[in-house]
Amino acid sequence: MRLLLVEDDATLAGQLRDTLREAGFAVDVAENGVDAEHLGMEEDYDLVVLDLGLPDKPGLDVLRAWRAAGRHMPVLILTARDAWYEKVDGFKAGADDYLTKPFHVQELLARLQALARRQKVPAAPELRVGKYRLDEDRQALVAEDGETVPLTRTEFRLLRYLLLHPGQVLSKTRLTEHVYEYDADKDSNVIEVYVNRLRQKLGKDVIKTRRGQGYVYQADE
Repeated sequence: MRLLLVEDDATLAGQLRDTLREAGFAVDVAENGVDAEHLGMEEDYDLVVLDLGLPDKPGLDVLRAWRAAGRHMPVLILTARDAWYEKVDGFKAGADDYLTKPFHVQELLARLQALARRQKVPAAPELRVGKYRLDEDRQALVAEDGETVPLTRTEFRLLRYLLLHPGQVLSKTRLTEHVYEYDADKDSNVIEVYVNRLRQKLGKDVIKTRRGQGYVYQADE
């Protein structure tokens, strides 16, 4: 999944970027409100972590602008402000969740994973494919008997996005946009390579090809 991290503290932004990447997110970083608003308008993000105290334009104004423009990606506000009325303002502006600094990184990751599942598959407490569940902490597939299928970081990102969009035909271009970061060297043809790797691990019929359209994961009934 592709995530926009908006944080003006360069040290914290760098630490969070590395942690989020390790957790399987493709991360773009904006350090001020103007750049954040532009990226949120132009790019199709699955999640946003938004600080409020930003230079150039406050975080709440950025969020209001996104919502006014019909940009509905889930937004988790990350801030040092902990007054209850400021949280209310954030939710009224369109925030989906709120986390106050200082915080534990594992809580941030858990909240982001929950937001992603709630946005795409509200009834599913976990992502599953066949006999496996997707372990987002270990970035692996795990069966009830303990069998584990390891995934590379790109395989994990791709499979998670497919599982979050069951039954949808996803083009190579769309998959590329959500698997790779803004400044990455994107080649949509590489998606075919990773789809084939996932088929080798899960079975050739798990991800179906729609010729000229893309790929579709059909969840088990």
